[in-house]
Amino acid sequence: MGNEPRIYEQWAQPWFAPPSWIFGPVWTVLYAIIAVTYGWALWKVFQGELPRIVALPLVLNLIANASFTPVQFGLQNLPLATVVILIVLGTIIWSMVVMWPHSHLFVYAQIPYLVWVAFATVLQVSITYLNW
Repeated sequence: MGNEPRIYEQWAQPWFAPPSWIFGPVWTVLYAIIAVTYGWALWKVFQGELPRIVALPLVLNLIANASFTPVQFGLQNLPLATVVILIVLGTIIWSMVVMWPHSHLFVYAQIPYLVWVAFATVLQVSITYLNW
């Protein structure tokens, strides 16, 4: 981790903001879940065992997720980071909806990711508002 904790702590925070050290462990677990579940689903798409349309929310989610940190902490563009996290949240929900008919296990495995990103979205919107 670079300057992210220092940058995060310099912004006005809502009362429910977690300490900066919590993000690393949480995202380590979530990235493992994402790697296994998205990797499995994309492999099944590649093999022709799942419809190609299933890959769309997964790929968009990966792109948005990967762009959040550079936008939030590199550009320090809080409004744009809010848009990005809303895309991440939306594509998680979308992926769960399109995967439900194919794998309930995939959907259940996304619940920790969904819960954390829903919380992170509220946090992001709050930080953006407080620092506007």
